[in-house]
Amino acid sequence: MNSNLPNRPILIVEDNPMDLDMTLEGFKEIQLDNIFDICRDGEEAIVYIENHRDNSMLNFPCLVLLDLKLPKVDGLDVLKYIRDDEVWKKIPVIILTTSSGDEDIDRAYKIGANSYLIKPVDSRAFIEVANNIKSFWLTTNKSPFK
Repeated sequence: MNSNLPNRPILIVEDNPMDLDMTLEGFKEIQLDNIFDICRDGEEAIVYIENHRDNSMLNFPCLVLLDLKLPKVDGLDVLKYIRDDEVWKKIPVIILTTSSGDEDIDRAYKIGANSYLIKPVDSRAFIEVANNIKSFWLTTNKSPFK
């Protein structure tokens, strides 16, 4: 674990209960130390962002896993909201979605996604994705937050 990110949460924005369970189980399987804050739609994610503005607090997230196809506010609109915010724009945002459409991929990167991953369909494959996220984004990558 990156020592400059002790116990910072990972924000998961996911509306599908089965996908959320697979995500949480995948990270549990690799024994990730971080806690998870969960928003189940885009509107809830925006409220969460508005309520977490102080990046010096330990409850400020170190990473966002964002689905695209969300109720109320689309994931790309949430991404734009994040990238338009002076504090939040520094947080790595990984798009984790079922959409493999070129238009979605292109728009996500244009708005400012740091990574775009297609959700695996089985739990073993997701464990590998979770391990890769942990290895790069939470261990190797240097966070802008202390």
